[in-house]
Amino acid sequence: MPPSTVPSQAKDVWRKFSKQNNFQRKLYHYGTFPQGFGWGVSSSAYQIEGGWNADGKNSSIWDTFTQEPGNIPGNASGDVACDSYNRLDEDLYMLRALKVNSYRFSLSWSRIFPDGRRSSMNQKGVDYYNRLIDGLLAYNITPMVTLYHWDLPQALQDIGGWDNVDMINIFNDFCDFCFDKFGDRVKFWMTFNQPQTIAWSGYGLGQIPPNVKNPGIAPYRVAHNLIKAHARAYHTYDDKYRTSQGGLVSIALNADWMEPKDVTVPREVVAADRALQFQLGWFAHPIFKNGDYPEAMKWQVGNKSEIQGLSESRLPSFTEEEKSFIRGTADIFCVNHYTTKIARHATMRLTPHSYDLDKDLIEAEESDSPTTAISNQRAVAWGLRRLLNWIKEEYGDPEIYITENGVATASKTTWDDSTRVFYFKTYVDEALKGAPT
Repeated sequence: MPPSTVPSQAKDVWRKFSKQNNFQRKLYHYGTFPQGFGWGVSSSAYQIEGGWNADGKNSSIWDTFTQEPGNIPGNASGDVACDSYNRLDEDLYMLRALKVNSYRFSLSWSRIFPDGRRSSMNQKGVDYYNRLIDGLLAYNITPMVTLYHWDLPQALQDIGGWDNVDMINIFNDFCDFCFDKFGDRVKFWMTFNQPQTIAWSGYGLGQIPPNVKNPGIAPYRVAHNLIKAHARAYHTYDDKYRTSQGGLVSIALNADWMEPKDVTVPREVVAADRALQFQLGWFAHPIFKNGDYPEAMKWQVGNKSEIQGLSESRLPSFTEEEKSFIRGTADIFCVNHYTTKIARHATMRLTPHSYDLDKDLIEAEESDSPTTAISNQRAVAWGLRRLLNWIKEEYGDPEIYITENGVATASKTTWDDSTRVFYFKTYVDEALKGAPT
C-alpha cells in the first residue's frame, strides 16, 4: 500500500462520525454478531503466574523492579500474583465456565530460558506451558500466544535490552524455539504486546521497566529494533513452520482513539491524525503498508532534528531491503484499545535538545456524561467504533482482532461491579455496530 497522506485518507472517519449528536453516538444497537465471531479473554505471564523463581525460573525486569522496596505502592509485586503457576487446573475450570472460545496468554521468557538464551533452556518451564496448552485444547479453547509481554529476562537487560541490536537475533532464537515446541498446537501467535508502550513508556518516559528516561532518542532506536525483531520472527515462522503448522502470526498494537478538539478546523483534524500515526502508525505503517514509518512521523521528527542542529533525524531509517523484509509481516490486525483522548494542534517553541516534543499534545477525554471516569481512564465507547473504521480505511480493510479491552475499577470493588458491566456492555455494542454483517 502507498504511504499515507496527511491527514490520511482515513480522515473520512472524522467527517462521517464526529458531527454525530449525543443521541446518535450513544444510541444502543440491538443485533447479532456474525456467525463465527470470536469471544475470548486474555492475561499476561507476569500479572498472573506468580512462581517468580519456581522450578528454575530466573528474574525478569519486572521482578527486579517490583522487588526493590519503594518502587511500587505498598511494595506489591507479581511474586505470587494469582498463583496461576500452581493453580492451573482452577484457571482452566474458570475459562471453561466462561464459555470462551479463545484464551490469550503470554510466555514468560525467563521461565523457558532463565538467562534469555537457548543454552539455559528450562524443561520445567516448557512443561508448564505444555500443560496449559493441552488443557485449553481439551476444553475446545483456542490458545492465542503472546511471545513477549514486557517481562524481559534481567540477564538480557544487563546487555542493554531492546536498545541493543543483538536482541533481534536473540529474540528470534526464543521465537524459533517456541514455534518448534508449541506450534503443533498453537495456531495464533503475537510477537509483541504493545511495542509502542515498550518503546515510549519503557525507554522514553521511564514509567515501566526498564525505566529508562531518554525521550526523543531511545524510543526510536528501541522501536526500530522491535520492528525488525518482529519481522525476523515472522519470516522464521514463514520459512520453517507455516507449511507444516498452518498458523497465523501478528503483533498486538495499542491505540487510543484520537478525537479532534474541533472537527471543523482542518489543522485539528491533522493533529488527531498525526497523533494516531505516532501511536498506532509507528508500528502498523511499516508492517501493514509499505515497510516504512508514516510520512507524518518522518517529517515531524526529521524537521525538529534539523532545527536542533543534528546531522541526521533522530528517527532511524530503513534500507530498501529492510522495507521489503518488514512489509506484510502480519496475517491479521491485532489491536488493544481502552479509551479515547482529545488531540489538538499545539504551537511549541523548540529549543536545542528539547527532544520530548515530537508527540502532539494530548488531553484527557472530557466527553459529556454518561462517559465515566475510572482510575483516570474514561469509558468512551463510541471511540472504539471510530478506531475500527479508521483502521479499515488506513490499512486496507484487514481482519481485526481486539486483543485487549477492559477497565480498571476501584480496588475495593467486589462482585457488584456495575461499572465494569457498563463498560463492557457499551464497548461490545460499539464493536457490534462496526462488525460486518
